[in-house]
Amino acid sequence: MVRWAPYVPVAERRKKAEREMVKRRKAGQAVSPVVITGRTIASSAWGKAWCDTMESFGDYDSRLPRGRSYVRNGSVVDLQITAGKVTAQVAGSSLYAVTVTIHPLPKSHWQILRKDCADSIDSLVDLLQGKLSKPVMERLCRPGTGLFPKSSEIKFSCSCPDWASMCKHVAATLYGIGARLDHQPELLFALRGVDHHELITDFGQGGPLAKAPPSSANILETDDVAALFGLDMVASPAPPMETPSQPKPAARKKKSAPAKADMELTADGYVKWWKD
Repeated sequence: MVRWAPYVPVAERRKKAEREMVKRRKAGQAVSPVVITGRTIASSAWGKAWCDTMESFGDYDSRLPRGRSYVRNGSVVDLQITAGKVTAQVAGSSLYAVTVTIHPLPKSHWQILRKDCADSIDSLVDLLQGKLSKPVMERLCRPGTGLFPKSSEIKFSCSCPDWASMCKHVAATLYGIGARLDHQPELLFALRGVDHHELITDFGQGGPLAKAPPSSANILETDDVAALFGLDMVASPAPPMETPSQPKPAARKKKSAPAKADMELTADGYVKWWKD
């Protein structure tokens, strides 16, 4: 029979956990708590997609609600995301250590994903902010063959005495990952062991989700632009065509008149010519 620890109010356990985190910081350890403002756990495209994926797993249903309460009240006092692994410190009756391991994305799946999304992502900023077309975002978020893992690819453990396959501390950690992706979406790619820059450098591949060139129906003609803005647009006259200049004919050389010739009849009957 499990003997449960006595209930400790939220405020008291948070203070206790914060004191422990101060000690760790002084010892040089990196501490990164999950801070939720308001009721919304994740608001970005990647953060919400992560939480939606976790909630789609039927075997997580019974424990996720308690996890939401824990992450909202600041119980996840430290969360670290690295390649294939998430570690967390969650404040409960005591401070519990949570470990979540996620299988890396298979290379063959990553290559197919890159090919499918080639020429469909304009910039790294658009990628990290999730400002992508619906087909591209759905392809990237597909569990198993996209960036998000299947439930069978996620393993977790917690130091608490709860015997359930997923305790509330693990559930809080999973939601904490979604909240962290709001501010550091690149950690999703690191968690799956892939380089997000490769989705940008694959331009020219022409994948099935690549953007199609605009059709002629979407191109405004001059008359359409005028009607759209209510302008009278007068076409400017085309500049006169310059005719290529014809080469001038070479001046004819004047034939010089023959020199004036004189003749004289000699005494022996011959004609003698000479020129001036």
